[in-house]
Amino acid sequence: MAASLKPLSTHVFARLALAALAVLGVQAMATLPASAADGASTLGVPPRTPTQADFQTEDASDDARRTADWIARSGDNQGRPFIIVDKRNTKVFVFDGYAGLQGATVALLGLAVGDESADGVGNRKLSEIRPEERTTPAGRFDASFGLNLAGQDILWIDYDTALALHRVLAVGTRQHRLERRAATSALSRRITFGCINVPVDFYEQVVQRAFAGTVGVVYILPETKPVGEVFPGVMGRI
Repeated sequence: MAASLKPLSTHVFARLALAALAVLGVQAMATLPASAADGASTLGVPPRTPTQADFQTEDASDDARRTADWIARSGDNQGRPFIIVDKRNTKVFVFDGYAGLQGATVALLGLAVGDESADGVGNRKLSEIRPEERTTPAGRFDASFGLNLAGQDILWIDYDTALALHRVLAVGTRQHRLERRAATSALSRRITFGCINVPVDFYEQVVQRAFAGTVGVVYILPETKPVGEVFPGVMGRI
């Protein structure tokens, strides 16, 4: 569900500029994401900064909407794709760099309620992480693709604390992860050691496309404190 591409403006100046570049042997890019092209009427004019995020028809909490709108207005994402993780509702939203929604899904999150990571959690074996330490921390993180110890591709959110977003793993009957993802209760989806688990199709068709070849931003909303305490700009203090 990646953003569609369409040609740049057919303004005569743009055509002449592209033709000149071709003569010089320079390959010019003639396409932009739809949300960017809409704001560029002539070549060289930067795209219009969105005033609010476009959730389309997706249900979202007030905190998620306020955070996304702040990102759109302030440009905190620096034009990069971004993800909002709403822990209270166990929901993940993926946006392009212009705050246009690319997809949303329910997700599996850390078992324990909390907005901080336990000391040294990233250097421990999973068996050494106590249940109360299995949190999904709140905050703003630069994120990019990498590999885990098993050689599987994942979206690294915070390497030091081993926090990542990855495909839902079917790991046996004890946790029933696939069934829990489909459960209606958000509490039933609090099961992981802290990582964010999303459906395979969503990971491969939405997350991978949105973050391909770039470093994006992941915003994880708090659940034990006001959102403005973690992201002051959301409350107008940009």
